[in-house]
Amino acid sequence: MNKFVFLAAAAFAPLLLVGPAHADLALATAKGCTACHQIDKRVVGPAYGQVAACYASKDAKVLAESRTQLIKHVKEGGAGKWGPIPMPAHPAVANEDVAKIVDWVLTQKPMECPKEFKPKA
Repeated sequence: MNKFVFLAAAAFAPLLLVGPAHADLALATAKGCTACHQIDKRVVGPAYGQVAACYASKDAKVLAESRTQLIKHVKEGGAGKWGPIPMPAHPAVANEDVAKIVDWVLTQKPMECPKEFKPKA
């Protein structure tokens, strides 16, 4: 019995390590986010790693405000923070899904925050 438990745990351990990251990438893909954004390179919009870098903070209050701001930006769309190309609004995406995606984006390995980023735009 102990051998079975050990083998089962060993078999599922990789899923525990990579499951959440892939699940949220899958959600972002399913919601169309990856048409304009990639993890480590700019496409139409910034790379997720750039977003993580520009919104990174060790201050929990600042990070919470950034999270709220990003969720609003995804839902309502906007332009000017990352250059002249606007991000379309995504009102049909459930708030819960947007929050999951934003939380995942903020955990990506930070890249360099690009010079064109304007946090107050």
